[in-house]
Amino acid sequence: MPVVTTSPLASSPVAVTATARPGFPSGWLSWIPLPKWALIAVAVAVAVLLLLFLICIIRCCCVKKKPKKKERVSLHAVSNSTTASLVQPEMEDLEQDVEQTGRGKLQYSLEYNFRAQELKVGVKQAAELKAMDSGGTSDPYVMVYLTSDTKKRYETKVYRKTLNPVFNESFTFQVPQAEVPESTLVMQIYDFNRFAKHDIIGEVRLPLASVSLQHVIEQWSDLAAASKVEEEQLGEICFSLRYVPSTGKLTVLILEARKLKRMDSHGLSDPFVKVHLILNRRKWKKRKTSVKKNTLNPYFNEVFGFEVPFNQIQNVDVVISVWDHDKVTKNEPIGKLLLGCRAMGNQLRHWSDMLSNPRRPLAQWHSLQPPDVVDKALGLKSHLKLPLPPR
Repeated sequence: MPVVTTSPLASSPVAVTATARPGFPSGWLSWIPLPKWALIAVAVAVAVLLLLFLICIIRCCCVKKKPKKKERVSLHAVSNSTTASLVQPEMEDLEQDVEQTGRGKLQYSLEYNFRAQELKVGVKQAAELKAMDSGGTSDPYVMVYLTSDTKKRYETKVYRKTLNPVFNESFTFQVPQAEVPESTLVMQIYDFNRFAKHDIIGEVRLPLASVSLQHVIEQWSDLAAASKVEEEQLGEICFSLRYVPSTGKLTVLILEARKLKRMDSHGLSDPFVKVHLILNRRKWKKRKTSVKKNTLNPYFNEVFGFEVPFNQIQNVDVVISVWDHDKVTKNEPIGKLLLGCRAMGNQLRHWSDMLSNPRRPLAQWHSLQPPDVVDKALGLKSHLKLPLPPR
């Protein structure tokens, strides 16, 4: 309520108003048992802490953004090809890395006798070989040969279920001193398989010109993927062709084969020959020879006759294939040949000579080709047998 006071110096009264209504800050601060200077100090400290916290957040955000800007600048500064190689390596490089690693290594020795002109190769041991079997092991053995004479090949014993075999076997090659710089020593490690083709684990190729044979050499070398420097030799086959247009008779005489690829574990094969007639890209007729046991140079001298009307001779292909007979598993092809108007090279020339010389048997040697190459060239439509065309 307003209080009225009377001043002794003035006769008129003066009204003085005092508000006792407490405000929000003053009421809240009145409950804190601290002096006013202490409250101000606390408030200043809190403000400083908040400010430091905000500065830290801003700095962290800026540091994260800066590397991105630098990375973009560095990538744009280089050429497109270099950028591609830095960001995404070529698939060929990745495949080569996979091929070159994880195959193992081989320890071997070399000693050349200059007086006898003999090269002695010692196969010591292998380590950390690649597992080829489902059980996580391999059955390794080593094949050793020189590129100057690929016919002469040696093999070590097979060691069962191991990735670290110890061979300790030596082999001697007759190599004239003049041929040493031109030869390359090849040591291939295979995984033995009784019922299938042996898989190669890796190989070591050592050009003899790159080493000094003045003293005995003993060293370790990493296994590399099998090289395709030498084209695989499948062998050769000799046969004759004869065609008589008036009677429509085609005669194929299988004479012999030589230097066939070894398909069995003991280094030989059990070869036989199949003769297929293909009409309009469909299998039509087939014949086969007898099986010759344990030989790479079989002699057959077996003749087969087919009736092919003259108006169909241009549509007929002849496929001659050499197979390895196996009693346990299915027979495996060694090599094939395609003859006919769709053939190429010596096979086409042989076929053309036959047509140009009716009634005359013409014999010729041919080098066998990989089966998949011939099958791809054939492009058979189906495996159905067609009836004989009318005469």
